[in-house]
Amino acid sequence: MTKKSNHNEEEFMSFGQNQNTKIRFADADEDEVAEGSGVAGEEAAQDESMCDAGESAGVNDDTTSADYYFDSYSHFVHFFCLIRLEYTLSSLEMLKDVVRTKTYQNVIYQNKFLIKDKIVLDVGAGTGILSLFCAKAGAAHVYAVECSQMADMAKEIVKANGFSDVITVLKGKIEEIELPTPKVDVIISEWMGYFLLFENMLDSVLYARDKWLVDGGIVLPDKASLFLTAIEDSEYKEDKIEFWNSVYGFDMSCIKKKAMMEPLVDTVDQNQIVTDSRLLKTMDISKMSS
Repeated sequence: MTKKSNHNEEEFMSFGQNQNTKIRFADADEDEVAEGSGVAGEEAAQDESMCDAGESAGVNDDTTSADYYFDSYSHFVHFFCLIRLEYTLSSLEMLKDVVRTKTYQNVIYQNKFLIKDKIVLDVGAGTGILSLFCAKAGAAHVYAVECSQMADMAKEIVKANGFSDVITVLKGKIEEIELPTPKVDVIISEWMGYFLLFENMLDSVLYARDKWLVDGGIVLPDKASLFLTAIEDSEYKEDKIEFWNSVYGFDMSCIKKKAMMEPLVDTVDQNQIVTDSRLLKTMDISKMSS
């Protein structure tokens, strides 16, 4: 099980090649999470425009993020299956996640020299908010790639804000589209999922980097680190695990093992944390391979 704390951020990113600035991505507060949790997994499954998260990543027979992505109702905690569905349902959640979105905004606005007069590629653009930040920071042109129906809305948003001459919205998978330019100077993307890598979107960013980024170009964010910490919460365990021992008077304990195996995203109180944080892995997005 993985859990997230409002006070101890598990994901932290480093922006800007050759920059020493490190920015922590804190979790949205509990009220914000609750407010966004009404999105149903069933609604996502019915969206025929949603891209196949596993197709471009070469998903094998092992359980992957794609399995959780599309098979939410086989899991016992499917009501958490909002899972920040990047392609169609995460727009509201991302925009209301002030820590995350303001961090991108601050990095772009406070480092305009990285963006000004540059050609930028926004991978998984959603509403186009990152593209708008880059356009306002002086980008020569921004190509916003989004494969869901949100691309149509992004075009309207771009037009409504007077950036149609700077931002070109392209609808399709990053692995399938053709850019009107041979190379880009900057690639920006909000690809992070729960536990950093959930959703498997990082592969798309790496594909775009290898195909279009100029030598010496910049990937934002360019580094990502994942930290691990332990918690102790007997009441939580009783509620989520021991619950299966007696369900309306019936023994469903066979489900316990499965429930223990599945990841669970939730918020914990700081008092439940019983260890310090340890670095699990750091990735250099600008250089790493898939």
